[in-house]
Amino acid sequence: MAFEPPERLVRALGETYGNDVAARWLGQLPELADATAARRGLTVDRVQAPGGRSSLVLLVRCEDGTPAALKLAPPAARPEWERAALRHWNGWGAAQLLDSDSSEESLLLERLHPEVSLRSLPEAKALLEAAGTVRRLWVEPPAEHAFETVAERTERQAGPMRALVEPELAPLVEAALTARDNLTSSPAESLLLHGNFRQSKVLSGERAPWLTVGPEPVVGERAYDLARLVRDRVEDLIAAPSGASVARRRVNKLADSLDVDRDRLHGWTLFRAVESGLRARAAGRTTDAELLLEFADWL
Repeated sequence: MAFEPPERLVRALGETYGNDVAARWLGQLPELADATAARRGLTVDRVQAPGGRSSLVLLVRCEDGTPAALKLAPPAARPEWERAALRHWNGWGAAQLLDSDSSEESLLLERLHPEVSLRSLPEAKALLEAAGTVRRLWVEPPAEHAFETVAERTERQAGPMRALVEPELAPLVEAALTARDNLTSSPAESLLLHGNFRQSKVLSGERAPWLTVGPEPVVGERAYDLARLVRDRVEDLIAAPSGASVARRRVNKLADSLDVDRDRLHGWTLFRAVESGLRARAAGRTTDAELLLEFADWL
């Protein structure tokens, strides 16, 4: 099966793992997709495009005609963590894992409707549905799990932030790092989290109206998981005359609706926005970086 990987995937893998590592995996991808589909007895309908930023998703049919989605991700993306989280959730609030073979690097999932995410809804309705969906995922992690903790993940992310030498960004970065240090010094909870939850990660399904995809599972507090959702549609917030006040109200509204501490959600929102903004800046995505850092400065 000959195909060109979606441009979004090519660009994102290069930013995350380096162009050489990304190119090696992407160069093997058509053969890997063919071999995996043949081994599983799948018929490929098409490549999902524009697709995600960390994996290739093929829309396929099983031998009995059941529609499904085959997900292929590089080893560095830790697909085994996603498999473990999906198995633990067992379809509760998330896409159902259709296989049980933990030795497979690929994931066979129930097929949702990739063209219909929560971003297709008006903002207020989307946030309401998002809150109802993510709360289903917040459960005790499996015993003897191998997932990262929030403290471990954010310590790794904080390294490049501490090395920043640009004076004009120093106060914002220092505030974000201080918030992270304070939050991790007194962890509030130890629950299984999605890790990258936002409106575009919630798709329409047949089994349930809305189901989550693409977890980057991590163990920690609910406020960390909500922090990415706070800045959804950041481009609209920045463009709005009252964007700053809307952003701050969103923190409070989400915290109150899900019984999360406002201050902890504020802190994690600040840290995650600054970290993402600096990463975008380093990758040359200037517009994204400016939006994220302006949003963080509002907080």
